[in-house]
Amino acid sequence: MTLPADDHVHSEWSWDAAGGSMERSCARAVELGLPSIAFTEHVDHTRSVIPSAAAVPVGFAAIGPDGRFRAPPLDVAGYLDCLERCRWRFPGLRIRSGVELGEPHWFPAQSAALVATGAYQRVLGSLHALLVGDDPWFVGDLLGPHAPAGLSPHIVMRAYLEESLRMIEGTSSFAVLAHLDYPLRAWPHQAPAFDPTTLEQEFRTALRALAASERVLEISTKRPLQAQIVRWWHQEGGTAVSFGSDAHPPEQVARRFTDCQAIAEAAGFLPADDPAHFWCRRRP
Repeated sequence: MTLPADDHVHSEWSWDAAGGSMERSCARAVELGLPSIAFTEHVDHTRSVIPSAAAVPVGFAAIGPDGRFRAPPLDVAGYLDCLERCRWRFPGLRIRSGVELGEPHWFPAQSAALVATGAYQRVLGSLHALLVGDDPWFVGDLLGPHAPAGLSPHIVMRAYLEESLRMIEGTSSFAVLAHLDYPLRAWPHQAPAFDPTTLEQEFRTALRALAASERVLEISTKRPLQAQIVRWWHQEGGTAVSFGSDAHPPEQVARRFTDCQAIAEAAGFLPADDPAHFWCRRRP
């Protein structure tokens, strides 16, 4: 079976992809036989708390004078120029422009203005932070040793799904919901394995709202989205899925796609006639 499009890839134009390369990612996509690749670079406005110096990775430069995270802005001109060069160099590969909007419902004016330019073919909505009181925290920090007292992984996951629902209902600026299971990437090793059925209603409520808005659910393959969640998406009326590796270095492009294709097909989604398009709900 032909691999689907990778609709969530980062390159050197994302602030957190020092090892990224648009050109080498395109070469990898060609090597794998992908029909399409989308470079969905980060656009983040959230000024998250950095809990302690111990939690800051070595070389992490996006720290403002107030000690909070501050992402560098996307160099739009440079990014689009690089995109055109890659389209010229890889004419047989469909190369799509894109952005990954962090917490777009918290920044509605900025998000709407960016999307209104029409420059981006794939627009992802992502939630990387949650509010603790009035302060935004990175989800990973809420699951780590520097988290505020009283939080458990289950509480964080529930809060994540509740905020995802607010994001879905609070903005129309994105077309694809990225990594709905994002907290599992930082799930503590000492915590019990996460069972999605313990939060089935929260998952279903978010998925139902996403389906009602006629948007697309991403099957993130960085940590494959659990099959049960994809089945719930189908049951709640979801019409399409995308596949996203969330690759930063080129060698991660299309990782685990074969396994995730099987998950999508078992849930009732099949390739479109154009292999570069989203997988669609199987016709009855």
